[in-house]
Amino acid sequence: MEHELIGILDFGSQTTQLIARRVREAGVYCEILMPDVRPQDLRTRHLKGLILSGGPASVYARGAPRCDPRIFELNVPILGICYGMMLACRTLGSRITAAREREFGRASLRIADGTPLFDGVPRETVVWMSHGDKVETTSEEFEVLANTESCANAAVRHRARPLYGVLFHPEVAHTSHGALILRNFLFSICGCRGDWEMASVIESSVAQIRDAVGPSGRVLCALSGGVDSTVTATLVHRAVENRLTCVMVDNGLLRLDEARQVKDLLGGQMHLNLRIVDASALFLRKLRGVSDPERKRRIIGHAFIDVFTREARKVKGAQFLAQGTLYPDVIESRSAWGGPSAVIKTHHNVGGLPKKLKFKLIEPLRHLFKDEVRHMGRALGLPDTLVDRQPFPGPGLAVRCIGPLTRDRLDILRKADAIVREEIERADLHRRLWQYFAVLLPVSTVGVMGDARTYENVIAVRAVESTDGMTADWARLPEDALARIGSRLINEVKGVNRAVLDISSKPPATIEWE
Repeated sequence: MEHELIGILDFGSQTTQLIARRVREAGVYCEILMPDVRPQDLRTRHLKGLILSGGPASVYARGAPRCDPRIFELNVPILGICYGMMLACRTLGSRITAAREREFGRASLRIADGTPLFDGVPRETVVWMSHGDKVETTSEEFEVLANTESCANAAVRHRARPLYGVLFHPEVAHTSHGALILRNFLFSICGCRGDWEMASVIESSVAQIRDAVGPSGRVLCALSGGVDSTVTATLVHRAVENRLTCVMVDNGLLRLDEARQVKDLLGGQMHLNLRIVDASALFLRKLRGVSDPERKRRIIGHAFIDVFTREARKVKGAQFLAQGTLYPDVIESRSAWGGPSAVIKTHHNVGGLPKKLKFKLIEPLRHLFKDEVRHMGRALGLPDTLVDRQPFPGPGLAVRCIGPLTRDRLDILRKADAIVREEIERADLHRRLWQYFAVLLPVSTVGVMGDARTYENVIAVRAVESTDGMTADWARLPEDALARIGSRLINEVKGVNRAVLDISSKPPATIEWE
């Protein structure tokens, strides 16, 4: 059964993914689409409504992103947000100009009409604005639903079409009743049932994999031991059973005992056909003397491809490759105008497959967000220790060991990282943290141990709180937990005589140091 669909046209907003997350959280399936999507293609889908995102451009500027005007003739409800509202209004005859008073941040919205879009929302409520343009005058086809002190047309409705527009951002947490406004649009206006349930997603994913692979096809899965690749492998295993082979490459950059833990859990308890390849000597040889983080990434990526290619050829008859590609990977690796938002980064598992492997890709998580993958993992019966595993960078400890990599420095970092994780989990702090780990710095400092001078390494402790990793704040850890961490790092990790706490937020810093 095809899920009902809400299409989100992305005009370059930094919060477009947030719109999608809010829609999914309401139990409605959605997809982020390019602005130039063809109306005839949408007509073939089970389309229930459209949301036009915000964006950094001015609708009257040369080269500003547009959509096909026939989008407004699809006879489905449309909600324009910020740029999306101004684009819809301008397309249908309203005048958009630069605002004399720009609105950034919180604003008090006064609702003037009892429209279903604002059912249950107080007549005066706080919303989040981020715009420098305004709807100067609306055509006679529009009526005004709400205003702020400096914006007369903060929300509008078309008199003849199921078209709504809001100048504020209901998708962000700073808009007091934003989730309710979006739910009103989805259920009261679009008539969605809310059929996006994890049990049905799992069932349809398994069926799609089974159909794609056929009765005799064999599948290879690149397994890291993280939640994304493990959920992928579990889905494929349900579909094809013993025709799946998982390959894990131990690059020498894993956390303490990680390869053994993956083997015990996935190979032992879950009975997956798992091959672990110890390529640590190869990776460390190629990384010897390299300090630049981008060079590290390139070397690790190329070495992984070489090792995986060699192992793939040993799996007779494998025609398919399963990857744990997530929806943000896909979105961030393309540009939406061709497009309005910048390409944030190119992901190794999006378009990075060597052509000589000649595999057909299976990416069952391609339309899921991270939190949805965790939900799926629980529904599949995976243990909490795996489902709740914190994000771990693709290059592993290479980007947490600042400066040149050696086996000795990595061993120091592994032991330090294990202590940080143990103490945070022992204090039951991990449930509120997004990530927590140790970083080995490329400096040595003077210390005193047993009345003797030392000149040894420094460990930085990084712990952050976040909901999606896009922004993060440094975690205010209790003093007693920090005291235990500091004491253990210096007393138990040979070669460390100082520990420091990273108190920077994202932005301007990043979560990882490299």
